[in-house]
Amino acid sequence: MSTVATALLSALPLMAGWAVHVRWLSARLNTARRDPLTGLRTREGFTRRATALLKDSRAIVVLADVDRFKHINDAFGHAAGDALLKATADRLAHHVGRTGVAGRLGGDEFAAVVIDDHGTAGDLLAVLHGVLARPIDGQDPDVRTTVSLGWVRAADFPAEDLSGLLRRADEAMYAAKQGRAGLRRAGLGWLFATVTGRRAGRTGARTDAPVVGVAA
Repeated sequence: MSTVATALLSALPLMAGWAVHVRWLSARLNTARRDPLTGLRTREGFTRRATALLKDSRAIVVLADVDRFKHINDAFGHAAGDALLKATADRLAHHVGRTGVAGRLGGDEFAAVVIDDHGTAGDLLAVLHGVLARPIDGQDPDVRTTVSLGWVRAADFPAEDLSGLLRRADEAMYAAKQGRAGLRRAGLGWLFATVTGRRAGRTGARTDAPVVGVAA
């Protein structure tokens, strides 16, 4: 047997061990980027995938926040709250599908990037809002809530990165959640929002009426 062949054979166990180690590290990294409760991507994992998707001009950035979540936890216990979060995550992931990405940013706040193939983001978000508001199978019928959604079309703000688009979607979401606290005006399928309340104290009230979609 040649020296080269002998060297290759002796290296095989090492190479096999290294391959196993790489697969183990990959699995650990994937687990670290998944929220243990919902199975959605964590903020880090979501950011990586969402940033890649934003290269598509059809991308829509969505934020979803469970309404009255603290009340659910206080009145029915954390198990009920966890079940609500899990159901919300499952429904969001299913609606987003394989072409998009969904993540849990923390607490009761979720984010998604959806590829709007047909230019019907308003209809897409209206359907999603209805899906997220459905009662949970097997859950106490009194444990129910709605989910406020805010969204923005990435192509409308080509200079914005993911962080900026999430901020705009965040403003839209809280306009939806606060209702009368913000100004909403519909036109040509869009809803325009300026926000007061929770977000105004941190970012300042917007005076430019950002073009964002709102579902509530």
